[in-house]
Amino acid sequence: MERNRTLLTEFILRGLTYRPELQVSLFLVFFFIYFTTIVGNLDLIFLIWKDPHLHTPMYIFLGHLEFVDGCISTTVTPKMLMTFLYKNVMISMGECFAQYYSFCISASTDFFLLVAMAYDRYVAICNPLHYAVEMSKRLCTVLISMSYIIGFVTCDLNVGLLFRLSLCKSNIIDHFYCEILPLYTLSCTDPSLNTLIVFICSSSILISTSVTILVSYARVLFAVLNMKSKKGRKKAFFTCSAHLLSVSLFYGTLLFMFVSHGSGPSKTQDKLYSLF
Repeated sequence: MERNRTLLTEFILRGLTYRPELQVSLFLVFFFIYFTTIVGNLDLIFLIWKDPHLHTPMYIFLGHLEFVDGCISTTVTPKMLMTFLYKNVMISMGECFAQYYSFCISASTDFFLLVAMAYDRYVAICNPLHYAVEMSKRLCTVLISMSYIIGFVTCDLNVGLLFRLSLCKSNIIDHFYCEILPLYTLSCTDPSLNTLIVFICSSSILISTSVTILVSYARVLFAVLNMKSKKGRKKAFFTCSAHLLSVSLFYGTLLFMFVSHGSGPSKTQDKLYSLF
């Protein structure tokens, strides 16, 4: 006969490091980064909202990207900062699921906003004469709305499936936030279905968006190299370089995470990839 199992309602977040001598230094570093990030995001959003000259698709997409990036930071960082100051940081099951849900929506939306920005730059550089027609306010609204909708639908599925699990093995989450894969290790119920759905959703989003962005920028690069004007070529490279850097950091880290998961990464490596 199966033994009675006590379902967990609270968890302990282990945090980023076990070394107490680093805790205060890391707290100060990440507090500064978080403060700078939030102030920068809010300033840029306010500037785009206030200046009518910036009410163009490129800056509207950028404003929404700053918003979801700020949501990711605000969802994860405050709790992570607490793990630097206290030995055991408790988090309830409801708070844990809400934290992951908020993080998942923001990160998923981020993917599709980057796609929208790549398409915007493609139209602006490859079809400049038709830019105002092709990137209309209606299309801009549709692209932004679809980014959020896909994010919500994907995360509703993943978080909804969490409720089929019986979390009873341990109350310790060896991470600095409620990431979904460490939660599966606490389940007394077989999490294979959950793992499969997460893999299908995340790989589908990662592959489809990365391919779309690569194709868009390959065509942009081809158009830029064929420009006769040296000044126009320089301006086109300048407008795309920041977006390409952001995309490279975002997708590069995710690629390392996927490859490492396949080869069995250490928990410390997994935390570092998540941190980036």
